[in-house]
Amino acid sequence: MIRQRLLPFLEWMPHVGRRALRADLLAGLTGAVIVLPQGVAYALIAGLPPQYGLYAAIIIPVVAGLFGSSRHLISGPTAALSIVVFSVVSGVVSPDSPEFIPYVLTVTFLAGLFQLGLGLARLGGLVNFISHTVVVGFTTGAAVLIASSQLRHFFGLDMPAAQSFVATIGLFVQTLPGLNPWVVLVGIVTLAASLAISRWRPQWPAMLLAMLVGSVFAWAIGGADRGIAMVGAMPGQLPPPSMPIFSLETFRQLAPGALAVAIIGLIEAVSIGRAIAAKSGQRIDGNQEFFGQGLANAVGSFLSCYVGSGSFTRSAANYIAGARTPLSGVFAASLVLAILLLVPGITAYLPMPAMAAIVLLIAWRLVDVGQWRAIMGVSRQETVILLVTFASTLILALEFAIYLGVLLSLMIYLHRTAHPRMVPVAPIADRPGQPYRNAAKRGLSECPQLKILRIDGSVFFGAVDHVQSVLHGLSVSGYRHVLLLGPGVNFIDVAGAELLAHEARRFRALGGGLYFASFKDPATELLRRPVYLREIGENNFFHTPAEAVASIFQTLDRPTCEQCTARIFNQCAAVPPPGTSAATGTG
Repeated sequence: MIRQRLLPFLEWMPHVGRRALRADLLAGLTGAVIVLPQGVAYALIAGLPPQYGLYAAIIIPVVAGLFGSSRHLISGPTAALSIVVFSVVSGVVSPDSPEFIPYVLTVTFLAGLFQLGLGLARLGGLVNFISHTVVVGFTTGAAVLIASSQLRHFFGLDMPAAQSFVATIGLFVQTLPGLNPWVVLVGIVTLAASLAISRWRPQWPAMLLAMLVGSVFAWAIGGADRGIAMVGAMPGQLPPPSMPIFSLETFRQLAPGALAVAIIGLIEAVSIGRAIAAKSGQRIDGNQEFFGQGLANAVGSFLSCYVGSGSFTRSAANYIAGARTPLSGVFAASLVLAILLLVPGITAYLPMPAMAAIVLLIAWRLVDVGQWRAIMGVSRQETVILLVTFASTLILALEFAIYLGVLLSLMIYLHRTAHPRMVPVAPIADRPGQPYRNAAKRGLSECPQLKILRIDGSVFFGAVDHVQSVLHGLSVSGYRHVLLLGPGVNFIDVAGAELLAHEARRFRALGGGLYFASFKDPATELLRRPVYLREIGENNFFHTPAEAVASIFQTLDRPTCEQCTARIFNQCAAVPPPGTSAATGTG
């Protein structure tokens, strides 16, 4: 078990044959073509030289693939993490400072340590506390920030990189009159080329070809003579060794942001891995994926890589291309390395506006309009979470935006669980077994003496105030008999048991009682302890509502029963109607 955990590739490696190798090699070629423009673009988003994106595309997918659990997940630089890394580090040191890159590597190292720790502690289930709504809001906000960071390059503006969205927009408006029309034209041509290729030839590498079109167009109109800046050549070398800053003060400054980076990276990796696994039929081990992602980032920080995670685009393309094992990621990384060593100067002819156009397309594809419509159309509470997360992403530091979204999600969840629905129900007449349904929704008559409530939620310390308030309101309204139906109650804790015992004693003092039916055995296990059973009474527990009503009916007030015309229960048939002699019936 430990061997499989630390060296998971030993499980699938012996089964790799010639056909699998061929499939992985072809899938790796596809992945390399996709990651080349993405790696350069994401590095620019993170405020780094372009080669750092390719370094991350070489090291991280190999380590994460070999030590993770998914056979199709491809890791590396991503748009959302790139903007978060830039936000975290630029809040500590200037992007133009020589310390910027070492600080980025330090964030990568710390994020890897956090991920490794969570994986080794088997806390893979923590990502389930990050709601889908928070991810959608955060991703959309990150997309807007990514787009705003490229405005100066797309329009050829002489404006510095700002640290906030509001400042960026302010500088953009101030400097917009000085835009370079030739630069804008290159960006538009690149955008148009990418959109056209994606529409008419979706199987082609649209971004790569679009950058080629933009480069040729920029050269044709004069390039540098028109004020069009170029990305610049990359060094033709292997990812060089690097060293994070091992300083307690630096760790203190970067740790909160690194934790946010680690969490976002894990959310991306596990959610993408599960999405692909749903199609491939593979089972994903969240803890193993934590371990693989953490090890990849920790190791990568010593080889000039900035933090990476799972990429949906590259992972989906990898699966569709027919990849069989994580060796497809190894092959893709090897091809990227070969390009970096053999033709490092290729980016010297890549115009910045063309690169900015590709980044704008990447940002646009991060926005899921369909999810926004779905969330806003079904839940007000989720809409609030969505809008708050989105707005805080633009206004606050990114690492706090994700925390705020999670906190708001948990607050709404706790509020919901602390207020379990207590639905008045009544039997449906003339139906076998008289099933009990929502009285208000079905328009059913209720007994004026016996209130029947179905509890939809557990009775725990956070819910006791709400449950007590409802029961107290019933007694104020004149009810002395209350029957609780508990098919939806999963557990009752000590605080809940204390409350129900107290209410049972109070209703008995009023001349009635508190009764229980249809509760699961685990839920009533605590209530049946002697300390609480003495207050509630063994005779107040019933298996079914019908059994409970048959017993409680004998204790109801007879004159009130005789005046009632509803005839709700089967037993009511024995009660004489109003105005007749009470010769029969028990009331």
